[in-house]
Amino acid sequence: MIVRAGYLAGGAWAAGVRALLRREWAARPPWARWVLAGYLIGFTDGFAAHLLALARGGIHAYSSFPQVSLRVFFISLVVLDPLVVVLVAFGRRAGIGLAGAVMAADVAANLTGNWPRIQRDPAASLLPANSLAILLFGLFVLVTVVPLLRVAQRSAS
Repeated sequence: MIVRAGYLAGGAWAAGVRALLRREWAARPPWARWVLAGYLIGFTDGFAAHLLALARGGIHAYSSFPQVSLRVFFISLVVLDPLVVVLVAFGRRAGIGLAGAVMAADVAANLTGNWPRIQRDPAASLLPANSLAILLFGLFVLVTVVPLLRVAQRSAS
């Protein structure tokens, strides 16, 4: 009987979560849903890349960067990226703002850490570590943050 009650409670909880997600996403215009889906894909990919780097290299995964602060930041993305995914998926304004902050910091950190390579060979420096993809996704997020925040503000009121 106890197992059954737990199962039912879990089922009711899951149904409540599904209803919440449907309501939050339905309140957004179609263009905003597509942009938010892009956020979910991009931050999930970033999480997987940082998790893989951490699994391969351990705490020294980013030892090619001489600045300790950059190493710490890139490792912290294993927590920040999925946090953005969860907050954005549940339609929270904080997730949209955090997405902009994380990508601004990520682009700045990548440019700072790769600056010597960029100076040596600007064209070749965009290929390793998906620097071009990070830059383009960062620009996408930064360009869309303010319009998404406006939509989220209207949806909240």
